[in-house]
Amino acid sequence: MRGVRTNICWVHHALLFLVGVLSLLPLARCVDVSLPLVTKQVYSRLSELAAILSGDIKTNLGFCIKDVDADWNGAFNFSNNLDFLSNCVQKTKGDLTMRLCTAAEIKFYFSSLSENGAKRTHYLKPNKNCNLTSWVSGCEPGWGCSANQHVELKNLANIPSRTQDCQPCCEGFFCPKGLTCMIPCPLGAYCPLAKLNKVTGLCDPYNYQIPPGKPNHTCGSADVWADVGSSNNIFCSPGSFCPNTIYTAPCTSRHYCRQGSTNQLRCFRLATCNANAANQNIRAYGVMLFIALSLLLFILYNFSDQVLSTRERKMSKSREQAAKYAHETAQARERWKAAKDVAKKGTAGLSKQLSRTFSRAKSTRRPEQTKVGSDDASLPSMDPGHPNATEKPSVESNAKKKEPSNLTKMLHSIEDDPDHGFHLNIGDKNTKKQMNNSKAKNLHSKSQIFKYAYGQIEKEKAMQQQNKNLTFSGVISMASDNDIRTRPVIEIAFKDLTLTLKGKHKHLLRCVTGKMMPGRVTAVMGPSGAGKTTFLSALTGKATGCTRTGSILINGKNESIHSFKKIVGFVPQDDIVHGNLTVEENLRFSARCRLSADMPKADKVLVLERVIESLGLQAIRDSLVGSVEKRGISGGQRKRVNVGLEMVMEPSLLILDEPTSGLDSASSSLLLRALRREALEGVNIVMVVHQPSYALFKMFDDLILLAKGGLIVYHGPVKKVEEYFSGIGIPVPDRVNPPDHYIDILEGIEKPSSGVTREQLPIRWMLHNGYPIPPDMLHEADGLANPSAESQPVVPNTGIAEPSFASDLWLDVKCNAELTRDHIQHNFLKSADLSNRKTPGVARQYRYFLGRVLKQRLRESRIQAIDYLILLLAGACLGTLAKVSDETFGSLGYTYTVIAVSLLCKISALRSFSLDKLHYWRESAAGISSLAYFLSKDSIDLFNVVIKPVVYLSMFYFFNNPRSTFQDNYVVLLCLVYAVTGMAYIFAILLEPSPAQLCSVLLPVVLTLIANQDKDSLTLKYFGDLCYPKWALEAFVIANAKRYSGVWLITRCSSLMESGYDLKHWNICLVILILNGIVSRLIAYIALVTVQKK
Repeated sequence: MRGVRTNICWVHHALLFLVGVLSLLPLARCVDVSLPLVTKQVYSRLSELAAILSGDIKTNLGFCIKDVDADWNGAFNFSNNLDFLSNCVQKTKGDLTMRLCTAAEIKFYFSSLSENGAKRTHYLKPNKNCNLTSWVSGCEPGWGCSANQHVELKNLANIPSRTQDCQPCCEGFFCPKGLTCMIPCPLGAYCPLAKLNKVTGLCDPYNYQIPPGKPNHTCGSADVWADVGSSNNIFCSPGSFCPNTIYTAPCTSRHYCRQGSTNQLRCFRLATCNANAANQNIRAYGVMLFIALSLLLFILYNFSDQVLSTRERKMSKSREQAAKYAHETAQARERWKAAKDVAKKGTAGLSKQLSRTFSRAKSTRRPEQTKVGSDDASLPSMDPGHPNATEKPSVESNAKKKEPSNLTKMLHSIEDDPDHGFHLNIGDKNTKKQMNNSKAKNLHSKSQIFKYAYGQIEKEKAMQQQNKNLTFSGVISMASDNDIRTRPVIEIAFKDLTLTLKGKHKHLLRCVTGKMMPGRVTAVMGPSGAGKTTFLSALTGKATGCTRTGSILINGKNESIHSFKKIVGFVPQDDIVHGNLTVEENLRFSARCRLSADMPKADKVLVLERVIESLGLQAIRDSLVGSVEKRGISGGQRKRVNVGLEMVMEPSLLILDEPTSGLDSASSSLLLRALRREALEGVNIVMVVHQPSYALFKMFDDLILLAKGGLIVYHGPVKKVEEYFSGIGIPVPDRVNPPDHYIDILEGIEKPSSGVTREQLPIRWMLHNGYPIPPDMLHEADGLANPSAESQPVVPNTGIAEPSFASDLWLDVKCNAELTRDHIQHNFLKSADLSNRKTPGVARQYRYFLGRVLKQRLRESRIQAIDYLILLLAGACLGTLAKVSDETFGSLGYTYTVIAVSLLCKISALRSFSLDKLHYWRESAAGISSLAYFLSKDSIDLFNVVIKPVVYLSMFYFFNNPRSTFQDNYVVLLCLVYAVTGMAYIFAILLEPSPAQLCSVLLPVVLTLIANQDKDSLTLKYFGDLCYPKWALEAFVIANAKRYSGVWLITRCSSLMESGYDLKHWNICLVILILNGIVSRLIAYIALVTVQKK
């Protein structure tokens, strides 16, 4: 099969290379002065062919000969030793030029080999000198004849007549069977005269026979020069080197000689090289490189971790000192105030005592005067000099000082008129009263910032103690109008809001009408399946796959809620928090990316510290949140962190989906108190709760009670809910929690004693507020006082024929298409930004993301180490098993390399996006930049793209020891890892983890098989060009093939021709791999922003 492979590869153009390189023999500059004149004539004649054939060589053999001069120097530069030529001149008695093959004969030789095709023989077809009628001794292998007349070596047209003086060819030349001329052997070949082996009857080492019946015929020179797979007889044997084509020497100790070597190469210092070694054992360098790399990574990871730990300790110490300083300052202020009050009381008592003393003395001296003025003493004197004259202005000034602030008026108005809610005008006025940022902007050091933040918190605590009567459960941090910042308000009003599931005509919400006002905490309750979460999704514009009717007004205008997404917080039911970050790191990142970009850093720290203080997270702020696999904080603490992620961005509308589920009463009360404080700053808070305790129930301002089917049963103040239900005959029994009682009734567990069914409760509410009743619900209104029901027609229940299977199938297909369209429209929905908040740009968020991802990767160093270990084992196994074959230039080992590296790097790259999908969906919905998120992940993964090729090659290269350099292999592997990482991003984003892993395993194998198929079909060829393994494998083989020269030239050309590779395509292969990685990343990013959670 080796001969079959080689003979298929020969083409007509191969002869041009040999003629060209022979024509470039440097006679004028390299010939020795002692060389006979006839040798000079040979060189001069051969040199004349260079100008004629060099252009054809570049054109026809350019795929395997990149530099003609360089390849000639490697194959036919005999200037260092011309002994074989001098010996031949002496042997042929000066007619060497008459025995050398002309261009026409060389053309005939290689074209005949090409026509033999799959035959293993190297016999040539009949020609002018060797045919059935004329077969001279020179036609036998290793023999040649002299020309009958003068010949021109550059003659490409005719084969000269060459039948005279036939004799064995000179050593250093080869003479093919069927030709009567000689061709010089290339460098790296060993072409001595053959010797007859009397046992086998063959001429060793070339294994051809002497023709029978010719006793005077002896063994001649070499008979063929072909690729190593077809005939390796003339190749210098491994473990030896051949400085010229007639001499060979064994490699000495501390040296090695590959097959076809012209000199021995010194082994590396730490390599193992015995005498006659064909290669050096450089595995020690691979082990050293791996140890050095491991040590570097170990130092890097530990140093980075140490830097993070030191930084956290320093920040914690600075924070503790600032908190201590603020606490001591607050205590000193309180002590000073107490001392001042005591001093005032003492002064007041002393003045009062002196006043009484002097008053008694005056009364004894002028009693009559006092008696006379007693009638007028009760009226204030109009005399400006009288002491009472200044009393009235003083009282008025004190009254002005004690006049309540706008915020206090607002709070009293809310309590007095709960239906009115947060006054939009007051909110708008207070919005303009921002914190005094001049002081915050001048703070730069961490200690100053922490002192400022904790000082403000201590001041708020002090004012909280003074204003307990204005707070709920003593949680309000009341200072003054300048200390409390109200935010842009969002009032949501909805009328006849109905959501119908597409394709099934099922109502998820129906005829929902109401209003949720700023500054109030609204609870949404109801039994399971009542549509509570659907109601929140409808308010936030996330309800896709449904047909919506009715209207939703934002601040009285028909605006999209997406226009306010920068100031709208949504807390999902699941605790979507990064488990490999601490509590503070999670909150800080959310604050950095979502607060206003122009807010001073000190104010951002103040917001963060206030949220941590209000949620009771001080003790665990430096603890990792943890995950299912790795234990972290408790479930209740995790739930509070989940809420804190939205609180730190200072929302104007905060929507929470079951934030108290799984919390005990103390944690729930703490969370509600924190939300109450947010409401006092004008935040509109809406939350779904499940049967809260009575104490928590009373902490809500409003209640929306939903029945099954998405119908409202009650919407109004919490303090009036019992009054309303008692009015319709549903009182709350003693010692029963009201929300539990109402939900039990809506679930059907309890039945009202008044005769009203649970289905009639939504109609009762519609009648109570004068809302129209849907026609299909009028039958439920029987027996209820409904003046409007009489005028509304009852829709008869007409029988509808059951649809056929085909119509059902068509409706399902149509529904699925509409759902897909809705999801795509929702993902690409763009609304004008009306939030009046400018968050950090892409570059700034990219920096924040970069720091977060870097911390996460450092804390996952064990997983990274396992990835490197697997790559290391793969490199060692493949480097040991898949040895480099000189016939194929190591293509088998490189094929395994492409598959193994692609598979392992793809699987590890899946973690970049597969594990963070939920976190990304939450952050992108909040307005955080998707581009910054994607670029940060890719930037951190570039570290693995650079390191993993080194890890793999540290074993594979030094165990396999190919002829290509380590640098060439590293560059190819670097481009390959970059390409497959981008493909892994696509799988991670589009697919679930299990299918993504399956595709990552199968795709490299399938594409590599396609790339290595025979390109007989044009379609298969083009499809193979689209497979990245084809370009990676070609780059590896080219990097190795260009290191083969001299006697290997024919092997190089035949192997590259068989594979369809080109030496000039090395850079193209690298560019295509890089472009593959870039295009894959673009597709992955587009998929990231378009494919969202349904």
